[in-house]
Amino acid sequence: MNDIQRIGIVGSGTMGHGIAHVSALAGCDVRLYDIDEARVAAALAKVRGNLDKGVEKGKVAAADRDAAVARLTGVTRLEELAACDLVVEAIPERLEMKRQLFHALDGILREGAILATNTSSLSIAAIAAGGRNPTRVIGTHFFNPVHIMALLEVVVFAETAPQVLDAVLRWGARIGKETITVRDFPGFATSRLGVCLGMEAIRMVEQGVASAEDIDKAMVLGYRHPVGPLRLTDMVGLDVRLAIGEYLARELDNAAFQPPELMRTMVADGKLGQKTGHGFYRW
Repeated sequence: MNDIQRIGIVGSGTMGHGIAHVSALAGCDVRLYDIDEARVAAALAKVRGNLDKGVEKGKVAAADRDAAVARLTGVTRLEELAACDLVVEAIPERLEMKRQLFHALDGILREGAILATNTSSLSIAAIAAGGRNPTRVIGTHFFNPVHIMALLEVVVFAETAPQVLDAVLRWGARIGKETITVRDFPGFATSRLGVCLGMEAIRMVEQGVASAEDIDKAMVLGYRHPVGPLRLTDMVGLDVRLAIGEYLARELDNAAFQPPELMRTMVADGKLGQKTGHGFYRW
C-alpha cells in the first residue's frame, strides 16, 4: 500500500479541524467535510487561526502556514472524498451514526482506500460492520488539541489488514505523532485508564475528600500529569465522559467506570464543563 497523500475528514468540529490542521501542515492534500458551508467555513477559519498562532510563537514558518492553508479544501458532499487515500471520521460518539457513515463511504471510496474512526472508546469491529470491506477499517484516536498533543492511539481489530496498519503508522509519524498500537477492547488503552481516574476523582469531590482544585493539583504536582482529571473532564465535556463511563461500566462489567451521582446531577443541570462555561471550574 502506498503512502497516504490525500486525506478526507468527516466532521469539522474540534477534532476534525485539528486533524485537518496537522495533515495539511505535513504536506497532505486535505478535504474537510461537514453538512453545510457555514460549519466548513468556521472550521477552516479555526485552522487558519491556530496556524497564525503558530507563526506568532515561532513554531510554524509563515510559508509553511500558507502552504498548509492552500492544501485545505472544504466540502459538503461525501462524494467529493472519492479520491482520498484515507478518510477519518470525527463525528459524535454514536455507534449507529458511525456505522451508517461507513456504509455510505464504502460505496464511494476506491478500492485500497482506508477508513479510520476517531472514536475514543467504541468498538472498531462494530463500526466496521457498517461497511462492506472491514479489512480497510482502523481506529485513529487523536487527542485534543490535535495540533499540540503528541499521541495517536491506533486501534486494530481482527480483520484490519496489516498493510492498513503499516500505512497509518507511517502517516502518524509524518504528521508528527508518537503512535501506540492497541487491540480493539472497550476503552482501548487511554480512555480505559483516563476515564477510570476521572470517575474516582469525581467520587472524591462527592465525598468531600478535597476540592476539585486540590485533587487536580495532587495529580499535576505529585504524578506529573499535564492537567488534572477534573479539569480534563471539564475540557472533554461531562456529558461526553458520562456516556463513555456508562459504556465502559457495562462492557467491562466494572463499577469503577460507573458515573457518580454528582456527575449525573451536573449534566442534568447543564454544567457540562468548558463548553457551557461551568463544570468543576468556571470557564
